[in-house]
Amino acid sequence: MPSIPLRKRLFDLAGSAAGLLVFSPLMAVAAAAIVLDDGWPVLFRQERVGWKRRAFTILKFRSMRDGQITRVGRILRATGLDELPQFINVLRGEMSAVGPRPLTESDVIRLGWTAPRHDFRWRVLPGLTGLAQVTEAGSGRQSLCLDRRYVSRQNLALDARLVAISFAINALGKHRVRQLLVRPRRRDVLVRL
Repeated sequence: MPSIPLRKRLFDLAGSAAGLLVFSPLMAVAAAAIVLDDGWPVLFRQERVGWKRRAFTILKFRSMRDGQITRVGRILRATGLDELPQFINVLRGEMSAVGPRPLTESDVIRLGWTAPRHDFRWRVLPGLTGLAQVTEAGSGRQSLCLDRRYVSRQNLALDARLVAISFAINALGKHRVRQLLVRPRRRDVLVRL
């Protein structure tokens, strides 16, 4: 397991345990809906690149079948609920509550993030949420800049704000929350992050 500050690890453990407890009824409903709508399996597993470029298996609710988004999958993705099983990845120490988006090896290569100048990204655990995820960076370059900003400024207050925004996305939907965040008078919220 990576060496991360104790306060951040405690934040991650408390948050993921609370998340699993609070969201377990919703997770049970999501799992049942997936099975009833489209059958087994309930979880999607994929190898991702984590801390120090080490591979780990990420868990998500399955939202696709044969390359097509399912009816239940559309709802899960719109609300971000497909990501809830990643609380288990956080408990295992493979991810943090907040950090750069966990990428596949093919994404790392496609984006060209293999050079030593990109190593800052692999010095922290990937996150269930993060600055790039919350702001929905439009390009790899924007995402990399936001990841660099997060890694250089990370602290528990920032993590708490990003987690709060992520919960709002789960409750209200990605579109609605992002529209609120990009309104001119609210734009400074993203700049301060």
